[in-house]
Amino acid sequence: MKQFSMIFLAFMVIAISGCAQPKEIQLPDPIITGGMPLMDALKNRKSAREFSDKNIDNQTLSNLLWAAFGYNRIDEKKRTAPSANNKQEIEIYCAMRNGLFLWNPDRNVLIPIVEEDVRAKTGGQDYVAAAALNLIYVCNNDVYGGGMSDSRKNIVYVDTGYISENVYLFCASTGLSTVARGFFDPVELSKTLSLPDSKWVVLTQSIGYPK
Repeated sequence: MKQFSMIFLAFMVIAISGCAQPKEIQLPDPIITGGMPLMDALKNRKSAREFSDKNIDNQTLSNLLWAAFGYNRIDEKKRTAPSANNKQEIEIYCAMRNGLFLWNPDRNVLIPIVEEDVRAKTGGQDYVAAAALNLIYVCNNDVYGGGMSDSRKNIVYVDTGYISENVYLFCASTGLSTVARGFFDPVELSKTLSLPDSKWVVLTQSIGYPK
């Protein structure tokens, strides 16, 4: 009986160890120099709604996320986009072919949320499933102590717009296509992201290589 218990225990250990937990993706350090001159990027900035099926490599993704809302003054914890009272309330989720992730800017890692392709669930347009990357901008109400007045919500929209425009300019500079989107089901998307009541989806943005 004792021998059977030991064999059963060993089997369980092997079975549990075989169920690998989803791993974080460590992104490479962003390259924060170079690129297209600002005036040229502004001239080329536009929305596009057709995307190829080419994936975005991790270096480009790291550069893009840094441009969106990374730390450009690390010692002060200040970022590439402004936020009212420096609340930095916006979190960025990344929906890609290999799953849904939350970007942690402090460690520049992607934290796995869902191990499946949920791109089609990020919006009502057909092209969202084809875009290599769909960013979901989420407001964390906890930084405000849980409250959300109309005036504060307006500030959240403005702060998100700054981030989205940074992405537009990065895409114009690097030859990527992008479009910001407000057409999504906030209730269903919140469920997909497993958001608590203190967080809400503000805006989405599709990004990929031109078709």
